[in-house]
Amino acid sequence: MIKNAAEIEKMRIAGNLASKVLIMIEEYIKPGISTEELNNICHDYIVDELDCIPAPLNYKGFPKSICTSINHQVCHGIPDKRILKKKDILNIDITVIKNGYHGDTSRMFYIGKPTIQAKRLVDLTYEALKIGINTVKPGATIGDIGNNIQTFAEKNHCSVVREYCGHGIGKDFHEEPQILHYGEKGEGITLKEGMTFTIEPMINFGKKEVKLLPDNWTVVTKDHSLSAQWEHTILVTKDGYEVLTIRPDEKIQC
Repeated sequence: MIKNAAEIEKMRIAGNLASKVLIMIEEYIKPGISTEELNNICHDYIVDELDCIPAPLNYKGFPKSICTSINHQVCHGIPDKRILKKKDILNIDITVIKNGYHGDTSRMFYIGKPTIQAKRLVDLTYEALKIGINTVKPGATIGDIGNNIQTFAEKNHCSVVREYCGHGIGKDFHEEPQILHYGEKGEGITLKEGMTFTIEPMINFGKKEVKLLPDNWTVVTKDHSLSAQWEHTILVTKDGYEVLTIRPDEKIQC
């Protein structure tokens, strides 16, 4: 779980490249485009421009290079011919492999002007991500991260998805530890300098229950309420954290 200096530098490179994909794709996200078209644009950019490998492609049989989750889809949506329309909300999840190491990040996008409900959910989910990240430091526990995210979400009358979580990352797409977005303070393993993992809260406007669709990938809210997710890859540093997938327009510190 602990990365050495050379591994950390490779993680920085992979994380930065993953962030570039989300920056690049933003201009294409508008009513009338399909998620399959967005997938193809991202694939070509990852492979041809960044000289990276799109990690999701063929991962345990996943058929595309990115995940696209719309409205009540929680995560792992498969890009297809579905056309984006005004007032949709969309999560794009990007993971690239560069020099054998993974960078994993996702963010929400609005299709046109969002509804008041959608904007509130997207904003508070991003705030929940930042709260989780700002919990990270040596000596904190995984339970501290989850508890702070859960407390914030539930205080705002939203719910945290339980079945899916953040994860360690490095040479492998998914490594230990699992980063739960709920829990009790002081529980779970203690964070140590050199750990790298994702924090990626999935927050529902309605109830926390979800279900897996017959494609065996796409997860949706059982009550069809809106769901949002943001994700970053995090390094535990000597005195706190470093966001390896941060974009230039972001300010993570709370």
